[in-house]
Amino acid sequence: MSQKDLAYAADLDRSYIASIENGQRNVSIVNIEKIVCALNITLKDFFSDNDKFDR
Repeated sequence: MSQKDLAYAADLDRSYIASIENGQRNVSIVNIEKIVCALNITLKDFFSDNDKFDR
């Protein structure tokens, strides 16, 4: 998923998504929830420390 697609699905700005990815911004729990919903995953999976999303 591109930053643009994620930003649109999460109702966030693309530059905001980029700054999160680059570690330039802290993200609020409200925006984490928006991102999780846009990715169609659970908060548990989002914070999981396994590699199931790297396959």
